[in-house]
Amino acid sequence: MVALAYESQVDLSAGLVAAVKAADSKQQTANGAATDESKLPLVVILLGPTGSGKTALSLALAEQFNGEVVSCDSVAVYCGMELGTAKPAKEERARVAHHLIDVTTPDQPFTAGEYSRRARAALREIAGRGRLPIVTGGTGLYLRALTEGLFAGPARQEELRARLRLSAKRRGGVWLHRMLKRLDAPTAERIHANDTPKLIRAIEVCVAARRPMSEVMARDPLTGFHLVRIGLNPPRAQLYERLNARCAAMFAAGLVEETRGLLARYGEVKALDSLGYRQARGVIDGTLSEDEAIAAAQQEHRNYAKRQMTWFRREPEVKWIAGFGDEAESMRAAVKIVEAA
Repeated sequence: MVALAYESQVDLSAGLVAAVKAADSKQQTANGAATDESKLPLVVILLGPTGSGKTALSLALAEQFNGEVVSCDSVAVYCGMELGTAKPAKEERARVAHHLIDVTTPDQPFTAGEYSRRARAALREIAGRGRLPIVTGGTGLYLRALTEGLFAGPARQEELRARLRLSAKRRGGVWLHRMLKRLDAPTAERIHANDTPKLIRAIEVCVAARRPMSEVMARDPLTGFHLVRIGLNPPRAQLYERLNARCAAMFAAGLVEETRGLLARYGEVKALDSLGYRQARGVIDGTLSEDEAIAAAQQEHRNYAKRQMTWFRREPEVKWIAGFGDEAESMRAAVKIVEAA
């Protein structure tokens, strides 16, 4: 009965579903005036899948161009989460100044909006000292929040969310994706069918606004900088080999012990559901052997890399490099891109 009650609320009217349409056109600037980007402070954005060598490349560019690194990673913001995050080592952070790493604790919520505010402040501060900001990391939502801003959506509706979660539990998570596709096809294309929180939020916005979320977005794009995007796209097979080795190394270095300590200190917080930590928790609660946990983490990291590339291919004007960031040829190519900017 709860599901049926919700379905009548979501359907709203034939007009809402009929109103779903592509929202791909770019929003025009308020004054329409062209900006000479060459006169603006430069910001380099390094993007690419996990394990592609972004950290090594960011360090090389920072040392060559008097730069500082602004992390764009949704888990690296948390103190104490070291082994599962592949944060730059302390020695690397000593070589080059880093921002947005270890800025909060795992029991504190940290949103894409909060990241955007802090990262934009860091860009202004770094550029204001005459240094080069280098944004690097693999969290696509955080990058989009930084460069495009986030829309101011309606408030949370807890009763509606509860109904959606119950319906998804009964019917399966894919049901939410089908529902969103009916209400807002462009948004459904951008959200993975298994990403329940984002699906629920998107449906919530459609219902509250009585319009597709893709039509009500009002963003606040980053201005005042010349953005140069450099993407790493190494060979898939070699990337997977690196990811497999890295996952095994995380467990060998003590990821289970680190996770046990974090659980003891903070409890079962959302941050500990991230890649690697989720599988380590399986070892702790006895549902996975360590070998099974390593294999599961390896598979999830490979899947995550695929999703990252799907996301980053939608980024505008990316200058792609077909290699790893720690390879000499990739470094030379990236240097030439920055010098030409």
